[in-house]
Parts: sequence; C-alpha cells; structure tokens
Amino acid sequence: MPKTRWLSKDEEEVWSAYILFSRQLAAGMERQLAWSGVSGADYQMLAPLAEAGPAGMRPRDLGHSAGWDRSRLAHQLRRMEERGLVSREQAADDGRGTVVHLTEAGRAALRSASPGHIGWVRENFLDIMTPEERRMLVELSARVMAKLEPEELP
Repeated sequence: MPKTRWLSKDEEEVWSAYILFSRQLAAGMERQLAWSGVSGADYQMLAPLAEAGPAGMRPRDLGHSAGWDRSRLAHQLRRMEERGLVSREQAADDGRGTVVHLTEAGRAALRSASPGHIGWVRENFLDIMTPEERRMLVELSARVMAKLEPEELP
C-alpha cells in the first residue's frame, strides 16, 4: 500500500477554501434563482437548450454540457417535462434517439430567471475578480477537468 502524502497546512487551506467557496456559491445561486421557480439544475438545462435553438439537443450532449451522468439527466428532464419546460421527441435522423427541445414555458422561465441570475453572477463572482484572475480560473478549471473528465463522465 502506498504511503499517504498528507496535505501541508498551505494545501489544506487551499482545499478547504475551495470546498467552502464552491458550496456557498452553489447555495447562493440556488437562493437567488428560487424566486423565479427555476432551480440551478433547471437553469443548467434551459440555458444550453436556448442556445441550441429549434434544433434542440441530444440528451447525451445536454448531459455532457452539465457534467451529469445519464441517471441524473433522465430524472431532471422527466421533472422538467412534467412541468412543461422541455419536450422530448424522436430524432428525425435516428429512430432510436431523442432530441430535447425547449418549450414556450421553458423559454418564458429562462427569460424570467436570467436577468436576476446574470446580475447575481456578476455581483458575487465576476465583478470581484480582475480579468487576469478570471483567465487564471478558466485555465485552472480546464486543467482540473482534463484530469478528471475521463474518470468522471460517461
């Protein structure tokens, strides 16, 4: 069994700060979105579907954009479909596949939630960083995701 390389005080401080930061950021986002009736999970589905336009998206692509596994995606889409935010149709080019589309209710929910959400993101995240810090965060995130992606995503 390999010997454990324990975290130094500095490393522990960085890891703890990241864990607290990510949890508080996610919780703050959920609180901000709650007034609109859209959850953070809903928003993660609605935004890419809106960008995809009338063509919609294959579930696998939608799941990949959110970093979700098939099970979580299927449950979320089922709940959103029950609420009339999305619809699923058989893919025209593949009889076995499906395509997810944003409904008018989904568009309306996104239009209602987006201004407050974007304002919150700016105030509590983007505006407190310099452009250089933002670039560094993107680069760091890309390195971490490149390391984890083969393990974590289907």
